[in-house]
Amino acid sequence: MSHSFKADSPNVDWIEEAVNFGERRGVDGPDILLLHYTGMDSGDGALKWLCCEESGVSCHYLIFEDGRTLQMVPERLRAHHAGAGSWEGREDVNSRSIGIEIVNGGHPAGLPEFPPEQMQAVADLSRDIIKRHGIAAHRVLGHSDIAPGRKVDPGEAFDWSWLSQQGVGLWVEPVEAASGLFLQEGDAGDPVQALQGMLELYGYGLECGGNFDRKTRDVVEAFQRHFRPKRVDGVADIATIATLKALLDAKLLKNGSDSM
Repeated sequence: MSHSFKADSPNVDWIEEAVNFGERRGVDGPDILLLHYTGMDSGDGALKWLCCEESGVSCHYLIFEDGRTLQMVPERLRAHHAGAGSWEGREDVNSRSIGIEIVNGGHPAGLPEFPPEQMQAVADLSRDIIKRHGIAAHRVLGHSDIAPGRKVDPGEAFDWSWLSQQGVGLWVEPVEAASGLFLQEGDAGDPVQALQGMLELYGYGLECGGNFDRKTRDVVEAFQRHFRPKRVDGVADIATIATLKALLDAKLLKNGSDSM
C-alpha cells in the first residue's frame, strides 16, 4: 500500500495516515516533544479514533504495548494532539511539538504499567526525534505539563526517571517527603509568589500573583505528576520545592553545557 509520505524515523514499523492535521504556524520546526497516553481500552481503538475525521485529533506517532511503532502525520506538519495549553509563555503547542501517543489505559484503567518493550520503543524513537530536531531536554514534556488541570497524561506511573537514563528528558531524583512548612491552596504572600516564579521559570504557564489559587494547585500537581510522582496532591511541601529548585539548577547546567 502506497502512502503520501515516507516515515521520518527508522524506528517506524508502518504508516497509518491520519486526516486531522495542517501546516505548522509561525515556527521553523518543532522544539517540543510531547508524550501522551491514549487512555482508551485498546490500541486498535485508539488507532481508529486517531484516524477518524470525527475525532478532530491526531498525533505523529503511536506506540503499542509490544513496542510496535507507527507514524500517522509527517513531522513537518502540525498534528492535533496537544489542544489548549502553553510552555515557556507560548501557546499553540501543536505547531511547536511532535506528539507521541503511547497505548495505555491510564487513570481510567487504574494506571497500568508501561511494558518494557513499549518503554524501549518510546526511548528509541524519542532519541531519534531529539537528535534530528535538536530538542532540549527540558522540552521533553507530558501532556499534563502543558495543560495542567485539563490533562493528566502520561501520568504518575510513567517512568520519566528511566527515560532520562536513556538520554530522553530532564530529571533529578525527587527529594524525599518530610514534615515541615508547606504552601497550599488559599495561601498568599511572598513565598507563594516565589513558588509561582520558579514554576514559571521552568516553563509552566502561571502568573506570579502571590495567591495560591486553583490554577497554582493544578500546576503544582502537574509538576509532581512528572517530577515527584509518589505523592501528587497539589500541596507544595518542602520536598516539592526542593525538587523544583534542583530541577531548575539542572536545567541551567544542561543549557550551559549544551551552548559550549
